[in-house]
Amino acid sequence: MLTSRLRHMPKSVVLLFAGVLFVGFQSGCRQAPTAAPDTRAQDEQAIRDTEAQWVKAFATKEPAKAAAFYADDAASMLPDTPLMTGRQAIIEGMKPELGDKNFSLVFAPTKVEIAQSGEMAYSQGRFEYTTTDAKTGKRVGQAGNYVEVYRKQADGTWKVEEDIATEKTPLKELKSEK
Repeated sequence: MLTSRLRHMPKSVVLLFAGVLFVGFQSGCRQAPTAAPDTRAQDEQAIRDTEAQWVKAFATKEPAKAAAFYADDAASMLPDTPLMTGRQAIIEGMKPELGDKNFSLVFAPTKVEIAQSGEMAYSQGRFEYTTTDAKTGKRVGQAGNYVEVYRKQADGTWKVEEDIATEKTPLKELKSEK
C-alpha cells in the first residue's frame, strides 16, 4: 500500500521521505555519548602533591620558582599586603619576603575539592609564616588559613588562579632558635 502511494508522489518527496527515514535510523543506532572518566581522586592527589612541591619552592627563596605555581593572570590576597594581580606582580611582591633571612612558609591542605567537570578545584588549609619584623629586627611568626583556587591547564597540571590567606594569629615575636 505504501509502495503504491510512493509511486504516485514526485521523486523529490520520495527522496525527502527516504532521507528522513535514514537520518532517523542513524540517530536510533547511535550509542549514547560516553561520560568522561572521573579523575577527581587523581586530581586531588595531584593538587596535594603540587602544594608539597610549592612549599619546597618557597624554601629555595627564589621568587620565580615560588611563583611558577600561579597562572599568568593569578591574583594573590595575603594579610597586610596589597592585592597582587598577575604572576609578575606576585614575583615582585615576593622578593622582599623571600630575601629575608628569617623567611619561611609552610602550608598543607586539609581539604581539596575538584569540580565534577575536572577543570576547577580549590584547596584549603593552614599555613605558618616566619619573617623579620621591619621595625624591631626580631623574628616574628604568624599562622592562618588559606584557600587556593586552581584551574587545570591544557597539559594536565594545576595552576593557582586565586591565592587567599587570612591570619588566625597576628605577627608575634618568636623565641630564638637554639
